[in-house]
Amino acid sequence: MSAASARPTVSEREARQVAEAAREQEWRKPSFAKELFLGRFRLDLIHPHPTPSTEQVQRGEEFLAKLRDFVETKVDGGLIEREARIPDEVITGLKELGALGMKIDPKYGGLGLTQVYYNKALALVGSASPAIGVLLSAHQSIGVPQPLKMFGTPEQKERFLPRCARTDISAFLLTEPDVGSDPARLATTAVPDGDSYVLDGVKLWTTNGVVADLLVVMARVPKSEGHKGGITAFVVEAGSEGITVENRNSFMGLRGIENGLTRFHQVRVPAENRVGPEGAGLKIALTTLNTGRLSLPASCVAAGKWCLKIAREWSAAREQWGRPVARHEAVGAKISFIAATTFALEAVMDLSSQMADEDRNDIRIEGALAKLIASEMGWTMADELVQIRGGRGFETADSLAARGERGVPAEQLLRDLRINRIFEGSTEIMHLLIAREAVDAHLSVAGDLIDPDKALGDKARAGMKAGGFYARWLPKLVAGPGHIPGAYSSFHPAGHPDLAAHLRYVERNARKLARSTFYAMSRWQGRMETKQGFLGRVVDIGAELFAMSASCVRAEMLRTRGENGREAYQLADAFCRQSRIRVEELFGRLWTNTDAIDRKVVDGVLGGAYTWLESGIVDPSSDGPWIADTTPGASGKENVHRPIR
Repeated sequence: MSAASARPTVSEREARQVAEAAREQEWRKPSFAKELFLGRFRLDLIHPHPTPSTEQVQRGEEFLAKLRDFVETKVDGGLIEREARIPDEVITGLKELGALGMKIDPKYGGLGLTQVYYNKALALVGSASPAIGVLLSAHQSIGVPQPLKMFGTPEQKERFLPRCARTDISAFLLTEPDVGSDPARLATTAVPDGDSYVLDGVKLWTTNGVVADLLVVMARVPKSEGHKGGITAFVVEAGSEGITVENRNSFMGLRGIENGLTRFHQVRVPAENRVGPEGAGLKIALTTLNTGRLSLPASCVAAGKWCLKIAREWSAAREQWGRPVARHEAVGAKISFIAATTFALEAVMDLSSQMADEDRNDIRIEGALAKLIASEMGWTMADELVQIRGGRGFETADSLAARGERGVPAEQLLRDLRINRIFEGSTEIMHLLIAREAVDAHLSVAGDLIDPDKALGDKARAGMKAGGFYARWLPKLVAGPGHIPGAYSSFHPAGHPDLAAHLRYVERNARKLARSTFYAMSRWQGRMETKQGFLGRVVDIGAELFAMSASCVRAEMLRTRGENGREAYQLADAFCRQSRIRVEELFGRLWTNTDAIDRKVVDGVLGGAYTWLESGIVDPSSDGPWIADTTPGASGKENVHRPIR
């Protein structure tokens, strides 16, 4: 059997239906971001800023103090970068510290930290070595602990969570060599056999997979008598017979991560290790990622803080034309961007995390927006730091140190952060995912109107339902508090920048965004889902408005606490002014863009019309297929799996 014949053949529509069926269909709790996309600026959902309890703060701060001492004395980030491996003794030390169980309930041996302090811990350890941050995040955010916490049985929690809290590293296995964001084509199978399932298939980019003790594996159960079938989640012992880690992958950055290619051949998994019912695997994966994505902003916030520190120290010491480079406007603008953006990203991360901890808001959009804006802005901040450092930004830390200068790993940061725009949903996929949630209210009332497969009777009923909804909704998009000069006046205390004006801007433009989305749906109807350029800009506007809101709310919280309030207001004001420029540009590009000509050029590229443009070069790529053969079967390679004990 060839790899092609082993893989399910699905149409684009069938693939979309699989993804749609897996998403959470109901909104049981209010969502600030969802309301924002509907043109409703619900400041009451985020202000006053939610705060952790005294006990949560004490527990979190005590662990952070221990973790800081550990990373300062036991972690050599340069060594990890040079050897492309985290020393076993470092991982053992993290286990002894309890870092594997930060999010696990104390009754299972974990530390029971909140999402807020979990993120602070990831930021701290990630600043010492991003590879360690990834190891801990992959283990707890998407590995065995999170799916079991949300969907596991009491027996499964008792069996596996104590191991995950102290000794066992876990990994999450979804992606395959020919399957990324299109799970309908998942080829790994789990065939029922008595009281077990037999797994066959290949998984790619298994972060932690090389050293993991436990795996969460997504596999397709064939539909049969007594079996609903569908994509299903399993907890699998990594040392099971028939599992081979065939390769430890190497990357541009994050050189210390243990990421591999894993083959399953006739791997027997007890039915009691199935997480949730058959067919629920994709929903489990997506639901897990709703909060799991919040770990990525933690690494980006840490990167921003470090960028700011290095930019401040370097640009004060480096002089050009008689003054420090920071005093030159071209460099100063970059420093201002780094400072303001770091403040905003921390505001977004902490607000989203605290809402997740309190469980009073549905944060699926907030978590996705946090991941989206943090990964994009984090990369930009690192790029600006390299530019500020000039030639030294392009030089490695080891080379700098070898010739007697401070070993600043700016180029490493740029390489390490690049994957965040791809990890756990690429920027392009995040645009589509968030856009789908943002228009959920519209599809719930008018979806049948634009569905070509629906009968005329269904469309008529949908038309009546939509008419009632829009008769109530559209008039509210005309005017609001954003047009009242004194609105949100508590955000303009004496002697501070006027953040109230920014909140009024957010309110006005939330309504403008909702009007733009409605107009686009009316214009394109069923073709709306193909307008990915438009949808991406809509989402980016929403992300900016969310970040502006979070920044203002955080600044006001810090002011009322007496914690650098004036400076926080200045940073929030700077970010909002920078953000407003980006928002205006995005609104302009909703309707004035090159989307149509871009599609024509792509047709020409794929049709070979421009191959002449590729002449005059040589291609240094090696020979081989674009996608490796993943035909099921026994492995013929050495098993490079190496559990750490």
